[in-house]
Amino acid sequence: MKRLSTLLAVLIVLVGMFSWNAAQSQPDESAGDRTLSPYFLVKSDDPSVDRLPLKATSAAVNISGVIADVRVTQRYRNEGQKPLEAIYVFPASTRAAVYGMKMTIGKRVIEAKIKKREEARRDYEQARDEGRSASLLEQQRPNVFQMNVANILPGDEIVVELKYTELLVPEDRVYEFVYPTVVGPRYSNTPAEQAPPSEQWSANPYLHSGESPSYAFDIQVNLATGLPVRDLSSPSHKVKTSFQGPAQARVMLDPAEKSGGNRDYILRYRLDGDKIQSGLLLCEGGKENFFLLMMQPPRRITQGEIPGREYIFIVDVSGSMHGFPLDISKKLLANLIGSLRPTDRFNVLLFSGGSSLMSEESLPATPENVRKAISVIEQQRGGGGTEILPALKRALSLKKRENDSRTVVIVTDGYVTVEEEVFDLIRKNLGNANMFAFGIGTSVNRHLIEGMARVGMGEPLIIEKPEAADARADRFRRMIAAPVLTRVKVDFKGFSAYDMEPLSIPDVLAERPVILFGKWRGKARGTVTLNGISGKGPYSETLSVANASPLPGNAALRYLWARHRIAILSDYNRLHSDDQRIQEVTNLGLTYNLLTAYTSFVAVDIEVRTDGKPTTVKQPLPLPEGVSDYAVGGMSTKAMLMPSMAAPVMEESGRAVYDQSLRKEPKREKDGKKEAGTTEVSLNLEKIVVSGSLVKESIEKTVQAHLSELKPCFAGKPLPEKLLLKLILNPDGTVREVAEPSGKLKSVSLKSCVVDRVKKWRFPATGDGRKAALTITITLKQAGS
Repeated sequence: MKRLSTLLAVLIVLVGMFSWNAAQSQPDESAGDRTLSPYFLVKSDDPSVDRLPLKATSAAVNISGVIADVRVTQRYRNEGQKPLEAIYVFPASTRAAVYGMKMTIGKRVIEAKIKKREEARRDYEQARDEGRSASLLEQQRPNVFQMNVANILPGDEIVVELKYTELLVPEDRVYEFVYPTVVGPRYSNTPAEQAPPSEQWSANPYLHSGESPSYAFDIQVNLATGLPVRDLSSPSHKVKTSFQGPAQARVMLDPAEKSGGNRDYILRYRLDGDKIQSGLLLCEGGKENFFLLMMQPPRRITQGEIPGREYIFIVDVSGSMHGFPLDISKKLLANLIGSLRPTDRFNVLLFSGGSSLMSEESLPATPENVRKAISVIEQQRGGGGTEILPALKRALSLKKRENDSRTVVIVTDGYVTVEEEVFDLIRKNLGNANMFAFGIGTSVNRHLIEGMARVGMGEPLIIEKPEAADARADRFRRMIAAPVLTRVKVDFKGFSAYDMEPLSIPDVLAERPVILFGKWRGKARGTVTLNGISGKGPYSETLSVANASPLPGNAALRYLWARHRIAILSDYNRLHSDDQRIQEVTNLGLTYNLLTAYTSFVAVDIEVRTDGKPTTVKQPLPLPEGVSDYAVGGMSTKAMLMPSMAAPVMEESGRAVYDQSLRKEPKREKDGKKEAGTTEVSLNLEKIVVSGSLVKESIEKTVQAHLSELKPCFAGKPLPEKLLLKLILNPDGTVREVAEPSGKLKSVSLKSCVVDRVKKWRFPATGDGRKAALTITITLKQAGS
């Protein structure tokens, strides 16, 4: 009898677990507070509807020199009995300039037009509702696109092609072409009813972990580099390579990889060349001409070719850096400073609300000075606000030796409020210093770090885990250790250049080429001279423009120039939405036929093909290889084992709806004693004050959903009566800054715990695209008291 009871209990738990999982595996369309979270595909019980209309996606890639031109083909076929509207979310490179789209139905080919986003959406929906076939391509994120294809009739095959181009910039002298294949699940706690259309894409169906994509995948790359290719390989997929010469290759996907659309396709290669290589590409257009100047460092560098080096380390020691970020910063800087040569010069500037400088002039990297700097950094504990702009200005104003290469290294978690001014300062000072930003922490303000990298013509460097610190530090040290040329300038004679990016040119580093975009007027003649200082003295190289004839294959330059300008404007615009910048991005998209956040491609057939509105299906995506079902289901281990007792958990990804009654956890005992944990502390929301365009009710619901996450911070510690939190939110609802929590929190570790957890909260996006502020008052007491 006892055994039977045990068996029944196990069955009840299992039934509850599968019931809860089933509920999480499909969207609850009737729930008023349903969030924009991914969910598992639930096969329809209506056999007349084809839930998997995307049958194949392929890419034909032509790489000429440093430019990749890509044609993506998506084939949709309706094998059901009802007309369909298919919605497919897919990724792209953040450097991609999407410049064309067409739709083919049988023998009819419809070229898409670029229009303002709202106008394109309106044209598409009108055509869909009128029974005409149509396709719409929208940008939901700089690297996430959405394709809508309307009125795919039973038996139809509709082919949609889109074209994009991107510039391939080598890192560590390795060229890498990446074709992203699948968008991973993104959790959003924004209620679906309040989210703007641009956020709806995240509520997308997924296949279960380990299931192959429901569509075939193929990619073919033709490589023509101009220089001999070496070390050509794909670390992501099995490929077959054939060479047509030392500088030409064809790379085909192995037939066994037809289901390889669940991971990014990566192709890497090197080029021969041991000296500074420079090249000029020209493109003639009807109204405008474009050029690209690229200066590549040599493969081998001797100490005699390296100019004098100066390093200024700007270190964030504000309150948000307390704990893991500051600990890793200390380790990173000890690694970097400890490896300097005695002939190098360096300085350290610490900043929070103010700043302190180790020396008014950079010091030689003697063992004594290095020990002094490391000691100063080691003594930091973290505290106060974050004022990066005055610190950066102070560092750039320091006296500099004329021919030294100055590198400024900024170490921060990015929780600052003056990014726009920081971007301006970096853009205008690239000729005076190389700028690098290290983002350190588990929830870095990536926008700041990536934006600083873009305006600094560098790359983002982020350390999220302690185990990654050494490898990242070693790679960064190699990059900045060998400046080949400093004080780099470009002089044009007889060649009328204008509208150039970047505004000034950084040093040529051993691991980083210098790139200059621009336009030119008149005839392709004259010279372009590159000047700089090397370790051997003045350096100069002159290129004859006449030797770089405008070629039809360089037509992508107009798109790349416009895409670079759009990316810079978009970085600024995400900080502070500006109508003038929005209009400028829109005009660039319309003028250069580019997909942007404010322009979309739409193709509409003139033939009316059906009556009534089609059935809408969202193309299910495969989970990225190696990602488990937990990324979608929102299940914690506790929820799986005790479904009747545990609440759905608001995690980074997963569909979960907050239910106050489910958050009440029973008191547990272990070895006859209460188990320390979240059951001993009761947190209650007392008051919320909001500013900006936030909806108070939505903010309250979000805070309520996350309150229990703070309980472990207070376990076993004296409780304050109240906790006051002051938050600054980004336009997308992420937490930009948390003021040091007040409420008589005497423990530094307690403050750090609260701040670290609150920083991971996600609120609804602001309605006006601007930052917003919150003040949250929470009461605390012992549970049961």
